[in-house]
Amino acid sequence: MGKIKIGVFGAQRGGVMIKMLASHPEAELVAVCDKYRPLLDNVQKLADDRQIKVGLYETFDEFINHDMDAVVLANYANEHAPYAVRLLMSGRHVMSEVLPCETMSQAVALIEAVEASGMVYAYAENYCYMPAPFEMRRRYERGDIGEVQYAEGEYVHDCASIWPQITYGERFHWRNRIYSTYYCTHSLGPLLTITGRRPVRVVGFETNANTSRGNTDMSAMFSSGGIEMVTLDNGAVVKSIHGGLKREPASINYEVYGTRGMMESNRWDGSEMAAYIEGEKFCHGELTHYKPEPFISSGLSKAVSGHGGGDFYTTHFFIEKILGTDDGNKYSIDVYTAVDMGICGILAYRSVLNGNAPVDVPDFRDKLARGAYVDDNACTNPNVAGDQLLPISPYFDADTIPDSEFDRYRKLWLDGKNAE
Repeated sequence: MGKIKIGVFGAQRGGVMIKMLASHPEAELVAVCDKYRPLLDNVQKLADDRQIKVGLYETFDEFINHDMDAVVLANYANEHAPYAVRLLMSGRHVMSEVLPCETMSQAVALIEAVEASGMVYAYAENYCYMPAPFEMRRRYERGDIGEVQYAEGEYVHDCASIWPQITYGERFHWRNRIYSTYYCTHSLGPLLTITGRRPVRVVGFETNANTSRGNTDMSAMFSSGGIEMVTLDNGAVVKSIHGGLKREPASINYEVYGTRGMMESNRWDGSEMAAYIEGEKFCHGELTHYKPEPFISSGLSKAVSGHGGGDFYTTHFFIEKILGTDDGNKYSIDVYTAVDMGICGILAYRSVLNGNAPVDVPDFRDKLARGAYVDDNACTNPNVAGDQLLPISPYFDADTIPDSEFDRYRKLWLDGKNAE
């Protein structure tokens, strides 16, 4: 077959994929869609520099009619599933940025669209492919630390200063509407791919909001931490924590404890990790610290450095899966694992609202398990939830923030400034 013709929906987050596809030996960048014209102008400049032809569209309805084999969804993080379903049913392969779905109903629809279409779906959880967690997957599969008993994943990133630049001062921007446990797959996802286990139960927690600057300050809305305590199908327990807690630099960290040892990343140096392997005697073994080298690589990977190399591998394995290679089939994250990662956050929030009660995580590989969730649209987005609308937080009322505060953030965005 010739080069795979790929389009990108969303030129901001999709920028790194656009650059990669523009020079990929097995793929061809053919179309980009974004509602913000200056981003399309940047793509046109790239296309001119690379001497390639790229269709540029400001609406998805025009974009979907372009001649292309596959699409990278890099649009708003709560809108991936509906577009993925449309593309899959139109005969296009799909790589979805995080998160896979906004509701349980969308999770069902997404899985059934993949099954009905027979097209490739790949989930672009790039943190799974950062040097340490990707190496930890290889070593876990090799049996180095035995079977998982406990694990921790952490993604703490305070976005307070850049909030104007990532929300544009829009009151109903998705980032201003999500709840504490929603954005969970950066912390939880790598632990599922490292261990290959499935979540079966989740308990959710939300920290109190940071109102040190007052209840009407925007930062109070995105300052809480979300925590998921997840039981895996072998009885192991996982702690996933994420959110806008105060620390610099941001923390990305993973720990996996097994029956024969443990592995952990270095929260201060993401290129480094440690492993302890117990020997013949209890409590005696070998502890090593090292910087893992990619065990699957290509010349192109050196030119794509976003998110510790993770941005390269998400797209690379998507292409490889379309081509039917062993690496693509093994390492590209499929729709079932993607949904496992995402619905843990959805269900954890129900736990939060219900006094931290445990919630079972359904296995949507089982078609019978999907029936109870077909019409489950509960979320914090009024355009999707209808009469199933949930509050953004049990501790903080976002409606108390005046329009003037959003206007202030919009001006900061237009002026190219951060919040202080």
